Amino acid sequence: MFRATGCFPGLSICLLVCLCGQVLADDSRVVTDLPLVFSEDFDAGQDRWELTDDKAWTLRNVDGNNVFGLNKRISEYTPAVRSPHNIALVKGLELSDFVITFKVKSTNDTGNHRDCCVFFCHTDASNFYYCHLGAKPDPHSGQIMIVKDAPRLALTENKNLTPWKNETWHRVKLSRNSMSGEIKVYFDDMQKPYMEVTDKTFSKGRIGIGSFDDMNDFDEIRIYGR
Repeated sequence: MFRATGCFPGLSICLLVCLCGQVLADDSRVVTDLPLVFSEDFDAGQDRWELTDDKAWTLRNVDGNNVFGLNKRISEYTPAVRSPHNIALVKGLELSDFVITFKVKSTNDTGNHRDCCVFFCHTDASNFYYCHLGAKPDPHSGQIMIVKDAPRLALTENKNLTPWKNETWHRVKLSRNSMSGEIKVYFDDMQKPYMEVTDKTFSKGRIGIGSFDDMNDFDEIRIYGR
């Protein structure tokens, strides 16, 4: 606890307010009143994840830190409808309202469609939302997508490039409000949405990480929700 001392109480109070404000500003990755329901740093392995292809994922130690990532672009999983190949879903967790944050590092520069994906409201292999964080947006890249017993379809018309950098950890946040249907996605800047949309097709479901057909490492995953 911060205790102000000295002969300038007014100044001390101002300093306390400034310090508290700075803490909040620096720890701005999550702005939610939802409780923390899942935390993963992969220190105990990857047993809490269900994978579409076990052979496509590897738990690695990098500079003394465990990360979980994709070791090849195209896995042996073939979805029934056109949708991502590389999916890791949290076991035993279904949410309606939530915020997920995580760190991701792209490990293979494939150009315009270089991506990672966030999956949510996943009810089965052919019904879910996902956010495709593709480097260059087009109708199939860099959009919030829906898969509903048919090939993936963009819900957004995002024009923002995803600023991937080589050998760099990026911060991602995605929030979902089931009552309003609001979906917001953040990339590095946790205050300004990178893209957003409103849709109420799916009310709840499972949450996961992965890629359409690229390679990434993931770490520091936090899910807040109900």
